[in-house]
Amino acid sequence: MTNAVTTGWGLIAGNGRFPFLVLEGARSQGIDMAVIALKEEASQELANSAKRLHWVSLGELSKAIDLMHREGVTQAVMAGQVKHNKIFSTIRPDWKLAKLLFSLSRKNTDSLIGAVAKVFEDEGIHLVDSTHFLKPLLPDAGVLTRRAPDEREAADIAYGLGIARQVSAMDIGQTVVISDRACVAVEAMEGTDETIARAARIVDGKALVVVKVAKPNQDMRFDVPVVGLPTIEQMKSARATALAIDAGRTLLFDRDKLLAEADAAGIAIQAFPCAIDATIGAKQGSEGQSKAEPGPASGGIKKQ
Repeated sequence: MTNAVTTGWGLIAGNGRFPFLVLEGARSQGIDMAVIALKEEASQELANSAKRLHWVSLGELSKAIDLMHREGVTQAVMAGQVKHNKIFSTIRPDWKLAKLLFSLSRKNTDSLIGAVAKVFEDEGIHLVDSTHFLKPLLPDAGVLTRRAPDEREAADIAYGLGIARQVSAMDIGQTVVISDRACVAVEAMEGTDETIARAARIVDGKALVVVKVAKPNQDMRFDVPVVGLPTIEQMKSARATALAIDAGRTLLFDRDKLLAEADAAGIAIQAFPCAIDATIGAKQGSEGQSKAEPGPASGGIKKQ
C-alpha cells in the first residue's frame, strides 16, 4: 500500500535552480512530484529530473489546474523565480486568470500570486511553504563567513536594515545597496543582481554593502528571498564587500560553495534575526553607530 504522505505532490516550476533543489529534497523523502513548468521561465533540463512533466504558459491558469487534477495533486510547492516584469507585461491570460486580474484591487505581485494561491485552495490544491524540503538551506542568525563585517560595513548594514525593512513592508523590493550610510539603490522589479549592478554604476568604484530582507509578513509559499552564486559573482564585480540577510527566511543555494566563494573574495555574510525593529535600525544607521552585530540579547553571533 502506498504511503499517503508521499502521494499527491506537485511542483510549479519557475526559473533557476530552486525547482531542481525541491525535486531533490522531495525525492529524498520518497516523493515523486508532478511538475507544472512555466514555458517562459523554467529550464528545459527539468525533463531530465522529472518523470511527470507538463509545460504551461504563464497565463494558462485553467490548464495548470486541470493538469494538477489529472495528476492527483492535492499539495503543491511553487519554486523558482518568475520575473515580475513578465507577470505584468507579457502574459496572455486565459479566462480564469483574466477574471482574477480584473478582480484585484492592487496590481502588485503579492496580490496576484496570493489570488492565484486562493484559486488553487478553492480547487482542493493546498500550497505548501516553498522551503518545506529545503530547511538546511535556511541559515541561523550569525556570521556565516570566516570574516565578520568590519566597523564600516556594520554601520552600513544597520542603516540598510532599517531602510530595507521599511521598503519591503511597502512591497516595493527586498534589497537595498548602501555605501557610507547612503542608500545607493533600491530593488524594484529588476531583481537583486541587477540592483547591485546599478548601484555599482552609480558609485563608480566605491565599496558597497548589500542588504536583503524578507517582508514583515513574508508568505513562505512563494517569492522567498534567495541568494545564490550569481549574486556573489555580481557582488565581486560591484566591489560589494558585505551581505546582510534575514536568518531563517533566506535560502542560500549551493550553500557550501557560496560561502567558500564569498570567503575567497573577502566578502562578509551575516544573517540577522527577523525581529530587528525597523525604527531602531534606521536610527542606528543615521547616527553612524556600529551596532549591526547582534549581541546576547538578540541571539548572539556564532560561526556557522
